[in-house]
Amino acid sequence: MITVVLADDEALLRKALAALLSLEGGIRVLAEAHDGESAVRETLLHRPDVLVVDLEMPGVDGLGAVTEIRRSRPEQRVLMLTRHARPGVLRRALALGVQGFVGKSADPAHIVFVITTLHGGRRWIDPDVSALAVMNDCPLTGRELDVLRVTADGYSVAEIAARLHLAPGTVRNYLSHAMQKTRTRTRHEAARYAREHDWL
Repeated sequence: MITVVLADDEALLRKALAALLSLEGGIRVLAEAHDGESAVRETLLHRPDVLVVDLEMPGVDGLGAVTEIRRSRPEQRVLMLTRHARPGVLRRALALGVQGFVGKSADPAHIVFVITTLHGGRRWIDPDVSALAVMNDCPLTGRELDVLRVTADGYSVAEIAARLHLAPGTVRNYLSHAMQKTRTRTRHEAARYAREHDWL
């Protein structure tokens, strides 16, 4: 029996997928989570074989949840679901050690197949998703993307520094470089530019 925690902020989709997974003889859904924080809580509590998590959730998103879970449970197998597999996001997920990546429009039987594949110790990234991973036209460094990502959430320079454990001056330097590379005038414009180009 493969145990699963299912995290998705869309209640209808989450309930439907939980019901479909439960119909499969070899899969048991231990818990459901409606956001990133509850995904972390339920995963650490139930310790499932596979965490099935939506990438786009309010507050702490799927990547944030996986980052937090990895601190206490580095061996956790993760299948990430998404509607928009942006290249930068996919690369971040792979860097975090996410073993599976599937579009949310995938057939439930395919999701079951991927869960089984991950449980068997292998990886699975849907071909249409993996094709995006090789598209890398982003001139920004990883740290520049980090500060723009937090900027896009509306935080001040001091708050960005605190969240990323950097000095405010270092944050300003990263933002300055990002603005130069994107030819924008403000950090918010740079963050918007990066999002529009699917780098975040």
